[in-house]
Amino acid sequence: MITIDRLSYSSELRYVNAGEKFAFSMITLALCVTGRSVLVSAAVFMVMGILTVRKGKIPFSDYRNLLAIPLVFLIMNALVLGISIRETPLELFAVSIGRWYVTAGKETARYGIQVFCTAMGAVSCMYFLACNTTMPDLLILLRKMKCPKVLIELMLLIYRFIFVLLDSAHAIFTAQHSRLGYRNYKTSLQSFGMLGADLFVRSIKRSGALYDSMEARCYDGKIQVLEEEYPPKRKEIMGIAAFELAVILMLWIEIR
Repeated sequence: MITIDRLSYSSELRYVNAGEKFAFSMITLALCVTGRSVLVSAAVFMVMGILTVRKGKIPFSDYRNLLAIPLVFLIMNALVLGISIRETPLELFAVSIGRWYVTAGKETARYGIQVFCTAMGAVSCMYFLACNTTMPDLLILLRKMKCPKVLIELMLLIYRFIFVLLDSAHAIFTAQHSRLGYRNYKTSLQSFGMLGADLFVRSIKRSGALYDSMEARCYDGKIQVLEEEYPPKRKEIMGIAAFELAVILMLWIEIR
């Protein structure tokens, strides 16, 4: 099972209404991205992390490992935005390379930090939703929001086939590894190519078998998913509204 999928099923916040979590994460994400405030982004990042780890009972080590995935990219992106190569040095620092300078100024550094903090705040919003809401709950919510049926069915089938292909890939890799298929660089490349080709053939066969089984069960274009009801609670709605108002107030004060 994928880590983020395993966490969503073990989270204590799984039993909170999916619509509340979706609205909370999406509204906060929109305010974080449009506001572009370092302070607001930091506050959003902390609140989402606390809710996910403390309230959702998600292990901190797993949450930290998930954050490490985009963190490397965002740090590199912030460095690219904050540091430039030009003929004239800027005020923060400058390293001379011939007639060029690797340099950074206050404005470029501020912009790089702003983009980094905004992105981390947005990532924490998405992780809050993903780590505390199961995929079936999200699909049911999208169905209630009148999203196109074709899109929902495709998402469900893709979600199902992720685990099917992962199991197949693991079985093939184990068989190859037991036959010393990865003993050196050359054999590793050959084995990896064979794994990809075999996985592609198996996915085609499994998709055909799935279609035949769905037709045999009178598939009419709608896949039924077991729906569990988690009614919204006034206390949670009030808490979400209070937090969003606090974020809007912080943005308003910063603009003034």
